[in-house]
Amino acid sequence: MEQPQNLRSLFAEAKAEKSALEVRPDSNTDAYRSDVNATIAKLEECQRLVGLLSLFSSNEPLEDISTTDIQYLTVEYHLADLLQRTYSSDREALLRRALGQYERFLARLDDYDVLNEKDKKLYERYTSNPSSFSLTTTNDAATRREVKINRFKEEKELKQKLEYFANNQSRLQSDEEDVRKLYIAEINLYIHQSFQSLDLLSQELTMLSTFRNAAPNPAESQQDDPRRRNQASESSYSERLDRPLAELLRGGKFGPILSKEGKPMQPFTLLDRRTQLQQGVFRSGHNLPTMTIDEYLEEEKRRGNVIEGGGEKSGIKPEVDEDDMDLADEETMKARAWDEYKEANPRGSGNTLNRG
Repeated sequence: MEQPQNLRSLFAEAKAEKSALEVRPDSNTDAYRSDVNATIAKLEECQRLVGLLSLFSSNEPLEDISTTDIQYLTVEYHLADLLQRTYSSDREALLRRALGQYERFLARLDDYDVLNEKDKKLYERYTSNPSSFSLTTTNDAATRREVKINRFKEEKELKQKLEYFANNQSRLQSDEEDVRKLYIAEINLYIHQSFQSLDLLSQELTMLSTFRNAAPNPAESQQDDPRRRNQASESSYSERLDRPLAELLRGGKFGPILSKEGKPMQPFTLLDRRTQLQQGVFRSGHNLPTMTIDEYLEEEKRRGNVIEGGGEKSGIKPEVDEDDMDLADEETMKARAWDEYKEANPRGSGNTLNRG
């Protein structure tokens, strides 16, 4: 089936717009988001036309694909890359769309046996456990750094090879084999970048899932706990006077930063020692109080540490009822007995052995 002209022109136009979007400085404007959505729509239309024309089949080798059609193997990659760079209110759903496009891109290349041995191992590791995929199987910092350096060198070589073919336009116009090499070099670069994107997507989706599960629902908590409804004003109260030092240093956040597998559990910023000292210049040298004196006394009363209501323990002597003659006689007898005791035992009479 002859390839329609609108697919070639539409794909070329979409790639040109995508390249222009990557260098635009107004990524936070409505105009930029509108242009991104328009480019995504064009790539989705290209994807629909490719499927409508049945350009690819898992039963044929790469050599059976015409040179003109090889470029359309990258439609899913361009769509995934653009979705990953886009921001919306539902970030998680957007990333899962991008993840699905990366999977389609790599699965089709795997069917055509385009992946090399190293990429095949990465693809098998991804398919076995997509949610925890990582470019390295260990959390050792030195190993991860070495992997990043090696992959950076590989990407640089792939870009140089692609740039070499792209700069020889005269040869590309006269030699179909060079055009084919250009498309294959482009695909190899996109394969390399796809696995890096899958690593980043796995980390970001893990963080978003953790935040979603850890975030409390205020409506449900107040509905389930009657104490929250009756004491809404005391919802921020804590019996601990000083928060943990680690929590104060992290700006009030709590919980571990990294999981046992090395996955980030919450956003954090790497600061050097100098930056930490600068931030602590205007802080007090001691932990500031977290409640007022009145609040402290109220809490002590709630715990039962403040005695109220009188009685013998309060130290307040009860007033004698003058109309109660029996009680008055009892108090009079106690006073007479005490006076007789003081007359019989004058002050200092007991200190007979150590008189100064």
